[in-house]
Amino acid sequence: MRTLYQARAAAMLTCIAIVGAAGLPHTAALEIGAKVDGLEFKDIRYLPRTVADFEEQKAYVLCFTNTDCPLVQRYIPSLMKLNETYSSQGVQIVAVNVGQDDSIKDMAAHAMKFGAKFPFVKDVDGDVAHALGVKRTPEVVVLDQDQKLVYRGRINSQYRLGGVSPSAGRADLEEAIKEVIAGSPVSVAETAVDGCKITFTKRSEPATPVTYTQHVAHIMQRHCQTCHRDGTAAPFGLGTYDEVTAHGDMIAEVVSEQRMPPWYASADHGKFTNDRTIPKQERTQIEQWVAAGMPMGDEQHLPKPFEAPTTDWEIGEPDLVITTPAPIKVQADGYIPYRYVVLPHVFHEDTWVEAFQIKPHNADVVHHCNMAYGSIDGKKGGYETFITGFVPGGQAMDLARIEPGVAYRIPARSVLGLQIHLVTTGKEEEANISVGLRFAKSNVRKQSHHLVLDTKMHIEPNHPAWKVTDAKKVEKDATVLGMFCHMHLRGKDMTFFANEPNGEKRTLLQIPNYNFDWQHGYEVNPGDVTVPAGTEIEVVAHYDNSKFNPYNPDASRTVPYGAQTFDEMMNGFIFFTYDDENLNVEVDAKTGTVLNKQTSTDTNDRDSDS
Repeated sequence: MRTLYQARAAAMLTCIAIVGAAGLPHTAALEIGAKVDGLEFKDIRYLPRTVADFEEQKAYVLCFTNTDCPLVQRYIPSLMKLNETYSSQGVQIVAVNVGQDDSIKDMAAHAMKFGAKFPFVKDVDGDVAHALGVKRTPEVVVLDQDQKLVYRGRINSQYRLGGVSPSAGRADLEEAIKEVIAGSPVSVAETAVDGCKITFTKRSEPATPVTYTQHVAHIMQRHCQTCHRDGTAAPFGLGTYDEVTAHGDMIAEVVSEQRMPPWYASADHGKFTNDRTIPKQERTQIEQWVAAGMPMGDEQHLPKPFEAPTTDWEIGEPDLVITTPAPIKVQADGYIPYRYVVLPHVFHEDTWVEAFQIKPHNADVVHHCNMAYGSIDGKKGGYETFITGFVPGGQAMDLARIEPGVAYRIPARSVLGLQIHLVTTGKEEEANISVGLRFAKSNVRKQSHHLVLDTKMHIEPNHPAWKVTDAKKVEKDATVLGMFCHMHLRGKDMTFFANEPNGEKRTLLQIPNYNFDWQHGYEVNPGDVTVPAGTEIEVVAHYDNSKFNPYNPDASRTVPYGAQTFDEMMNGFIFFTYDDENLNVEVDAKTGTVLNKQTSTDTNDRDSDS
């Protein structure tokens, strides 16, 4: 009977393994001793993973969690202690999130809340929990090295929904782990679980039919067509019914997971004007529309066509465009050192710029590009003269969009320099880069200032959450304009804190699941975030140098600080204005130069103090 059951269980698992297959019927749970095959979940990077993606272990402990069950919160520290004790003995602990309203970003932030070093993964439709017979959080299962189910039940009996016992009682999970490590049968293979009942995802039926013309077309226009249209980097358009239906199932998946539109700031810390999150109601409508067969609807409800910009410059037509003096030859393959180019234009006078954009002519070969100014009198550029960058998924620097009357000053007798990270495409290419500047169009009230948090590092091999920090002080009362985070392939998360002189610590921005391919700037509504003089801006980042990181070039390597992506960096940028500035600089809108010279002199003196 047991052999027959195992065969039937394996067939069942083959059917339910695919994450995201909403609507599949759930079948009976596995029995103790049955082999588990093909269970899939998603990691913090939205990638489908299986138990086989971990290193071969003696035991795999899957604890089913969500972000709001009180018992989950109480038991995660117990799991962390077990991880400290047994991870070096061949035990892999995994938190499997089954929260119906928990996004993958929420799940990643949950791990950060506790400082957990073991992976958190998402059981998107509850298929993994169903297959393993898990009904509550924080229920656990243990699989042996052959991925046979050997324990299912509680961690221990200390924490109950009705209260806390003075004693943890029998350490059920730990005893099971010890027995599996020793190669012995688990003496108590199942225990009762007192926890929060799991509510598995159920697709709701809309009160009225959801159609493309009345609902989905409007959602696409509000949230998607800015990028998904002709002439952009997006791989396909989403401007017509045919274009949307051709990608309907994929759209429903990435929208429901909140993978698209890409946005990586935790909603628990700060509000940002460029937040791209689609509201839950609209995400649900897309899912319902796809499930209903993607009906067209009455064409009279279609919105007016999306009005694309008349220029391919994000900042609008620039007042000045400067292009690299000659094409840069890019080899077909291999390592390319950073290239440094001085642009052929001298700013003979102070020049006030409200928007910059770096635009590669061949974006396939430019991974990212940083721009700073330097002096023709010999002063080199650096972090203190940094202006902006071009990065995957980033936006152009438009200070007037964030707060009118704020601009960046390029000092007299300066030139612009580019640091260019080129990549190969398998064939010889050429790279040209243009920089567009839009000069200030009104009197400049305040100047944009910034700090860069940056430090050296040596990340230990196979470490899942290596911590790196840096901090710098803001010398005067300031108002924050925005923040930006940069790491490489091992980057896991980054948090910006404001440590105020009175001892208060505020979280300004938390990025729980950093994505190297979507490096946004996070723009703050004017006046929303202020910091008093003497506030220390602190950045804390973690790096995943484990084998479970699918993008890790080499988990066995001690990773140093370095500009190339196989090394690591930590750059936390914060942009702000000083509250005591009231410059009233009158600017020539055609040239960016100063009309009231005395004000310009005062501004130069002010900069020398700061």
